[in-house]
Amino acid sequence: MWDPAEPGVLRLPSGRLIRGRGLRRPMTGQTEPRYGLYLLGKPPPPMPWPSDWLRWPDFRLPADRERAAAAFAEALDRAGRERVEVACGGGRGRTGTALACIAILDGLPPAEAVAYVRRHYHPRSVETPWQRRYVERFTAGP
Repeated sequence: MWDPAEPGVLRLPSGRLIRGRGLRRPMTGQTEPRYGLYLLGKPPPPMPWPSDWLRWPDFRLPADRERAAAAFAEALDRAGRERVEVACGGGRGRTGTALACIAILDGLPPAEAVAYVRRHYHPRSVETPWQRRYVERFTAGP
């Protein structure tokens, strides 16, 4: 599992740990994940661990919202047993949005998710009004 003191590690409401990260910053001195979910406009470079890619252009929303919801659910499930990271280019907008949705799947009310991620992950998470609306409208069920 993650060291809770490591940069970018978010403790979800259930106690599970998940790491958010910006891919434009080097990972020097940080623990490697066992699984990564990468939120980028184009495929990420190859990683030495299993990973998935969601097409998600910078400052926008995921191209396929159903696939995004399934990827968030898988990340949450894996976070219960292995080191999972969620990352985009800068590690704030798309990553914060995904972490907020994962927190909703973990039981947090949608109306509280953005504030939770801003308080516990990064104060400038979920950068755009449409990302905030996406989180507020995200549901854990069909």
